[in-house]
Parts: sequence; structure tokens; C-alpha cells
Amino acid sequence: MSDPFVAEIRMFGFNFAPRGWAFCDGQLLPISQNTALFALLGTTYGGDGKSTFALPDLQGCAPMHHGQGPGLSLYDLGELGGTETVTLLNSEMPSHAHTLAAHTIDLADSSAPSASATFGPSSGGALYQATSNTDLGHGALATAGGNVPHNNMQPYLTLNFCIALEGVFPPRP
Repeated sequence: MSDPFVAEIRMFGFNFAPRGWAFCDGQLLPISQNTALFALLGTTYGGDGKSTFALPDLQGCAPMHHGQGPGLSLYDLGELGGTETVTLLNSEMPSHAHTLAAHTIDLADSSAPSASATFGPSSGGALYQATSNTDLGHGALATAGGNVPHNNMQPYLTLNFCIALEGVFPPRP
């Protein structure tokens, strides 16, 4: 492996941070023992800036370049964003309709109903009983959804992100 720049971040497929590297897990480091790294990171990722500073925490996060792309929001270095789960609001649902088709029909109430009548249930000695203004069942129209968050993460493969604690100090342009 070539000499890394101090503060360079690499992905590793094994379960330990190599010598001279540390996991990008947000841990606090003493400034006194990591002056070169502190000179590059400062308190961008946390720490008090007097005795400690923090490494980036990439646990459960996807790295993204800082700045502002055309038509996109501005993202500052070290800014954390996004969420693992999301609950949609009604205003975020696609436009759609829930329709209920209803119409009036003639029910048969005699032994010789009209040609367009529908047979009703028999009761009380009448051949057919006409019933009007029948209520729909209680479950016919109901609120949909449950306001339960759903997963908002893209497919992923977990690897270890590590930052170089030592190496070549990167020259400024």
C-alpha cells in the first residue's frame, strides 16, 4: 500500500483498522497526539478544539461530496443529513382518487316487478321486500395507511471506512 495522505479515507473489506489508521466511527482523539490530523480536520466532525477532535462518523451513512451542484442544496463539509426511515405525509402522496360508484335501483315489492327491478330479500309474508336507503358496511370506506415509517435506505454493502492517522501531509494547491 502506498503512503497515504494524512486524513485520507479508504474502504477496507476486513474487520480491523490497519496500523496507522482508525475507523471512521466518530471517536474523539487527543489533539496533542494527532497534531497533523487535527491541522487538517479541526473540529469539522466534533470535539472541543482544545484537547480533542472527532473523526468522521460514517456508520450508517453514505459519503457525499460537499458543495452545491446545479439546482441542488448546499452541503457543508462535515454536515450530516438524511434519515434511515421516513413516514410520508398526505401532501407527499401522489395525486390519486378513491371513488365509490353508487346508483339508485328499483327493488321488487310485488309478485310482478318491473323489468328493471332487482329482487329484494323476502320477509314478513311479502313475496319480496323493498328496502331503501341501505347503509354501507362500516368497512366500506375507511382511512388508508398507518403512519408507520418505512425503510428509506438504498441497497448497501457494509465495509470499514478508515482514516489515515499518519502519512504524507497533503500539499495545498
